[in-house]
Amino acid sequence: MTMSNPGGRRRPPTIHDVAREAGVSRGTVSRVLNGGHYVSPAAQEAVNAAIRKTGYVVNRHARSLITGRSDSVGFLLTEPQERFFEDPNFNVLLRGCTQALAAHDIPLLLMLAGTEDERRRITRYITAGHVDGVLLVSSHSGDPVAEELREAGVPLVACGKPIGLGSKVSYVAADDRDGARDMVRHLVALGRRRIGVVTGPLDTPGGVERLAGYREVLAEAGIAVDDRLVVSGDYSRASGEAGAERLLAQAPDMDAVFVASDLMAQGVLAALHRAGRRVPEDIAVGGFDDSPAATAATPALTTIRQPWDRISNEMVRVLLAEIGGEDPSAVILPTELVRRDST
Repeated sequence: MTMSNPGGRRRPPTIHDVAREAGVSRGTVSRVLNGGHYVSPAAQEAVNAAIRKTGYVVNRHARSLITGRSDSVGFLLTEPQERFFEDPNFNVLLRGCTQALAAHDIPLLLMLAGTEDERRRITRYITAGHVDGVLLVSSHSGDPVAEELREAGVPLVACGKPIGLGSKVSYVAADDRDGARDMVRHLVALGRRRIGVVTGPLDTPGGVERLAGYREVLAEAGIAVDDRLVVSGDYSRASGEAGAERLLAQAPDMDAVFVASDLMAQGVLAALHRAGRRVPEDIAVGGFDDSPAATAATPALTTIRQPWDRISNEMVRVLLAEIGGEDPSAVILPTELVRRDST
């Protein structure tokens, strides 16, 4: 509710109004607003009830001057801006992280840094204290952002294990290698032996781990790895299309292809259709992610499901723990094979 003053003008409720409504001191209200330390459960409930009744809203600017925190978190994507709009995985992850932080009344700031100048500018902004921590998406080997933020003492959680940083940076990841193994085992079980792969970028953890899983399963099945059946992409639809064209030219007897993302797999399907190859009769196709691109594909794509809701929730949980003073940690989540019409 809005409070009235003697002049008849209505004003927003203040911390004093909350204290009066709750029957506690202003100091008790302040302690509840700053984490509830040294406050009895009864007093905390009374303050929370008074906040709901009065409609009091925390003055974040004033609180940040006291606590030294911004009460906000950054979502940093180190990819060209067009990738954010093309790849549905980024939007799914952004939505999940936003919802997880909303439960803590913390806003999420989207930051796109696909060029060296943008990375420098965003790094300066972050290290100046404008956010309390960063959720880092799509880190590449040699990208200095994660190391610079770590050295500056900024709490940081990466989506996927940052290459070269080991245990220095917290991360949450799907089990990329095991997911790739499940897909390639599925293709082998169908009787396919000339199995191609369109990898992700090999300077990213997902690119490296999914290729490793592919190689491991071929070895355990006694199938020699043919370099003509291995091409790389960048997770874009266009790179999947180009990759399939290279595979068809280099290994026309290919009877299956594992594609390291659903969006690239859409490009692969387009190239196969143009070449007159039937899916799955001539060439079986398996993707990775279980993004909206998988169900939009024709035929619907057999793929590896990444648990996006769990990934986003865990990223937020680990980041808030690190902001609270805990050491870096790692979480690896299982994937799941989803069978559809493309295999």
